[in-house]
Amino acid sequence: MENSVLLSTAYLGTIQYYSKLLGYNNIIIENQENFTKQSYRNRCDIYGANGKLSLTIPVKKGRTVKTPINELEIDYTEEWQKNHWRSIESAYRHSPFFEYYADDIRPFYKSEIKYLTQFNNGIQKAILDTMEVYPDIQYTEEYHKKITNSDDFRDTIHPKKRMQKPDDYYSVIKYYQVFAAKFGFIENLSILDLLFNMGPETEEILLKSIVNR
Repeated sequence: MENSVLLSTAYLGTIQYYSKLLGYNNIIIENQENFTKQSYRNRCDIYGANGKLSLTIPVKKGRTVKTPINELEIDYTEEWQKNHWRSIESAYRHSPFFEYYADDIRPFYKSEIKYLTQFNNGIQKAILDTMEVYPDIQYTEEYHKKITNSDDFRDTIHPKKRMQKPDDYYSVIKYYQVFAAKFGFIENLSILDLLFNMGPETEEILLKSIVNR
């Protein structure tokens, strides 16, 4: 296994995604690919009062069908920020650590950041900062379909099961979830689910989820 990993950009990435940020020495985030719809690039899944809830950032349509991810603009004609934050607050306001971390996340739902990658990178850094984890993250300068010198998870950490592939380096670790008594444990949600429910134990659980490489 390589000690370098290639990931897509992600909106509040999954627990599996964040395990890669802690499990590799060198993290590379794809910054040159064409935008892929219905992926975690602009979507996250949280645990609401009625079960899994998907939140999607609307994006502007490019001048062509294929839009480079680093040029993709967020569409603010919809009140998605208000709706997303309302959903996050409703889902996690009774979680043990929501009040502790909410102020680090809330600002991203009050200001308009032009590009999707800028938004994703910013909120990801804020989350890593709360965890006091500072991985070495770089961004691609050109696109390569096939990669030989890094473990490539760009398209396999995906909300659709048919797109997923077995990940020998990740194991699901169960933890406390507010609504688990009602719906059971839901795996691999957004990192917010782990952070708001487990707080300072977030890093420990992520590290436990990493299968020895």
